Amino acid sequence: MKAVIFDMDGTLFQTATILEKSLEQAFAILRERGEWQGAAPIDEYRNIMGVPLPAVWQELLPEKSDELKGEMDGHFLERLIDNIREGHGALYLGVEEVLEKLCSEGYSVFIASNGLVRYLEAIVSYYGLNRWVTETFSIEQAATFDKGDLVRMIKEKYAVTDGAVVGDRLSDIRAAKANGLLAVGCRFDFAQEQELKEADVVIEGLEELINVLAEVESREKAALNIPLHRKV
Repeated sequence: MKAVIFDMDGTLFQTATILEKSLEQAFAILRERGEWQGAAPIDEYRNIMGVPLPAVWQELLPEKSDELKGEMDGHFLERLIDNIREGHGALYLGVEEVLEKLCSEGYSVFIASNGLVRYLEAIVSYYGLNRWVTETFSIEQAATFDKGDLVRMIKEKYAVTDGAVVGDRLSDIRAAKANGLLAVGCRFDFAQEQELKEADVVIEGLEELINVLAEVESREKAALNIPLHRKV
């Protein structure tokens, strides 16, 4: 089976459309309790975007108790889900068309994300992504919290032999390479140039993905047809 495995945040879903609103709503609770002063640390969050939520709170609230971090984790998740369901989010331009095209060309489509199950379900449900996506995998399903293991689960469950992992962060790129798949980096909202250097190819928009995959398939077919010995 050939497949394309997408990251969600910053790849299919424009997380920036709900990020600031949701984070501000969550930190308002801390301010009411006297646990925080000033605006929510949106810039700090942007710098670590893509990591699992427990790591987010360790970075944003290093001096707070584990109990408070866990509570904030829950509040933030609920705000994210509410804002998705209220229509405040958005997919990136061309997502639906690209997924439709991939399926029509024989690719199976999956999502592998560091997002939590309920968060991913909210996005998939609101935008009807199950029209094209075979299955969505959350980092909650990987005991190691390593996206490479998450991609490996997809490969093993669905006997994936060829394809690509498409994402904006280093975890996506390394997950692809750890599993022998093409690493497609997305130069979108949260991408960092130093991380993108490790990708096999970098795209500026999802619509470029179709041509990238076609070119890779063409090169692979050409390589298979190269004669072992040149005729004289």
